[in-house]
Amino acid sequence: MRIVRSKDYVGARAWDAQPIAAMQDATVRLHWTDQPYPWHVNDGQEVFAVLDGEVAMHYREDGRERVAHLFAGDIFYAAEGDAHSAHPLGQARILVIERAGSV
Repeated sequence: MRIVRSKDYVGARAWDAQPIAAMQDATVRLHWTDQPYPWHVNDGQEVFAVLDGEVAMHYREDGRERVAHLFAGDIFYAAEGDAHSAHPLGQARILVIERAGSV
């Protein structure tokens, strides 16, 4: 058993990650960041849960760019092929569950 206090985690650089678990070709990682993540297209499903802070999640839907403001406790789901880019507003800690080796 392991307890992770996400509010205490600070990475050495933006989008640094603390591995939490690897489950049948999936990874669970706690990310810390204060910088945007580049636009990318998922090559598998992704669950993105904001644990601390606020994130402006930019995503493309129906050929248009949209933005959802995510707060602590909010979860963003991206299916395979979904383009998105996370922009933290200040520091944020995010739990990401995705296919192992995913971008």
